[in-house]
Amino acid sequence: MTDRAFAVVRAGALTSVQDHGRSGHAHLGVPRSGVLDRPASDLANRLVGNPVEAAVLETTLNGFAVRPRCDVTVAVTGAPCRVTVDGRPAAWGAPVRVAAGEVLELGRATGGVRSYLAFAGGIACEPVLGSRSTDLLSGLGPAPVTDGAVLPLGGASGPPVYADAVPWQGPPRELVLRARLGPRADWFTARALHTLATAVYRVSSASNRIGLRTEGPPLERAVHGELPSEGMVLGAVQVPPDGHPLVFLADHPTTGGYPVIAVVSERDLGAAAQAPPGTPIRFVPVRRR
Repeated sequence: MTDRAFAVVRAGALTSVQDHGRSGHAHLGVPRSGVLDRPASDLANRLVGNPVEAAVLETTLNGFAVRPRCDVTVAVTGAPCRVTVDGRPAAWGAPVRVAAGEVLELGRATGGVRSYLAFAGGIACEPVLGSRSTDLLSGLGPAPVTDGAVLPLGGASGPPVYADAVPWQGPPRELVLRARLGPRADWFTARALHTLATAVYRVSSASNRIGLRTEGPPLERAVHGELPSEGMVLGAVQVPPDGHPLVFLADHPTTGGYPVIAVVSERDLGAAAQAPPGTPIRFVPVRRR
């Protein structure tokens, strides 16, 4: 094993390797996967001098700890959290130098849901279909991170970038999701379409990388027959039999048999990835251009 690697000391609840995902394989039944909050991941990579598509660690809520086997520059972005190196406070949102053998720890998120850790050189797991992303639905890519795992690092490609301040909007107090109606909006009653556009939903604790589940008023179907399975896209708002909208995220299935009432703008999905359970949600229908 090369010295350009790091060992996982504490894996956390759900930590995985992610990059920009494996686009272009939906016809094979393979989702895109990839980071849920791309702006945060891209920023972490820029801070350590990586290309934005380099693989990072994505963690959920309760943080993790790693021990590099080499000196390496890292950066933490996304949900703010306490960052320490061998117990010493270190910066969030800035390049940090970690010496070989020191323990870098990310604490529990103090706002938002998902934090991102970039290493100079990126995580160099073997790519699958052009991506190093862990796909929880299909099982492609590296396994979810576990205690004791050792992951390789690539060679640093550029100098770190220092900034007086980095952008962070914070977790949304209210998640506003712009959505185009269709392709199966006609499977729902006029009352359901009005409800989708006016009701306040909330983020369910059952949400994950596959989809953001909601709690709120159910949407009434006008057509009650069976729908043959058809293609699903990122941001699709699928309505299962309980009537509660489900917004598909990066690890979504590529086909599904429940009707899709609308599709959320990809620009709004980063905020969706950082919305804690209980966050109010409003769907705002937009016209097709």
